[in-house]
Amino acid sequence: MNTLELLDRLIAFPTVSRDPNRELIAFVHDFLAARGIEAQIVATPDGRKANLFATIGPADRPGIMLSGHTDVVPVEGQSWSSDPFRLRVEDGRAYGRGTADMKGFVAAALALAERAAGRELSTPLHLALSHDEEVGCVGVRSLIERMEQAPVRPHMCIVGEPTALRIATGHKGKLAARATCCGVEGHSALAPKALNAIHLACDFVGVLREQQDRLATEGARDPDYDIPYTTVHAGVIGGGTALNIVPNRCTVDFEIRNIAQDDASQILNRLMDGAAKLVEQRKGAFPQADIVVDVVNTYPGLATPADAPIVDFVRLLVEDPATFKVAFGTEGGLFDSRLSIPTVICGPGSMDQGHKPDEFISLDQLASCDRMMDRLLDRLAA
Repeated sequence: MNTLELLDRLIAFPTVSRDPNRELIAFVHDFLAARGIEAQIVATPDGRKANLFATIGPADRPGIMLSGHTDVVPVEGQSWSSDPFRLRVEDGRAYGRGTADMKGFVAAALALAERAAGRELSTPLHLALSHDEEVGCVGVRSLIERMEQAPVRPHMCIVGEPTALRIATGHKGKLAARATCCGVEGHSALAPKALNAIHLACDFVGVLREQQDRLATEGARDPDYDIPYTTVHAGVIGGGTALNIVPNRCTVDFEIRNIAQDDASQILNRLMDGAAKLVEQRKGAFPQADIVVDVVNTYPGLATPADAPIVDFVRLLVEDPATFKVAFGTEGGLFDSRLSIPTVICGPGSMDQGHKPDEFISLDQLASCDRMMDRLLDRLAA
């Protein structure tokens, strides 16, 4: 099967992060098995989702790992011109949810595996497919735990997120958290006698914005990013039950996306200090006042040196030797920090098309990715 045929099959699996991905993983497992390639499946405890890891070639030495995620973002609320889970090829583009992010790369990697199965490799090819990347690189962690116990680990890793086949050497880290703001309920006609948790949450958002302003004006800089500094962002606020009730609880979901020079935990500590001051100002009149901050998820950034061997190696595979850094996160930071596997990000398509209605990848990008994979195969067989 060629890359476009495989992409057609992969898009047909509606692997939104909230839903199982086992049918897609079973398809990949059977596809590899039919070509004599053994694959390990690392399932979640409830069996609904799974990662997959496979090696083509000699298993007694480290090789090059191609890593991709199998989940996609939802399509609800988006106006698509056609069924998002049925590949549509038109005017030099392949449309469908996940074409750019990032089943196009997964399809190219599987097509490479088929070609590699017919070659004698001196260096192995590793394939790593994970679940729940879109919700914080959650699924790959169990695969990493399995790899930590393996006698041989990959020598290098290419994460195939869409970069238009340019070499990305880094991305920011992320810390996601929830602040639960506790007030005192009451009748809205007597609002000053109560403590409005929504108002308290808004004050905490003010703390977030003050920290963001400080980072933007005084913080460290990395000019390789479009936004060259660490960002703080509030994404979801929830509270209140009725207009005539002063709410006693409100939550604020927020995130920190930090460049390598900044420590997200130190920034979180400053935010918690600000929250503590807000609470202290209200404790005298309202002892129940509180702001509790819980970290929901974190993943490390990636900062591979531009002169690292992995960068030099991938330059041999692509047409554009320049490097840059991407705004979005990947599992690459986890591979680097937990397994010491040098990693870059390089895949077909553009994130400008990801997460949108009528998501697409150009056929030219898929063809260029196939050429990159052929160059990789030649080096693995050398």
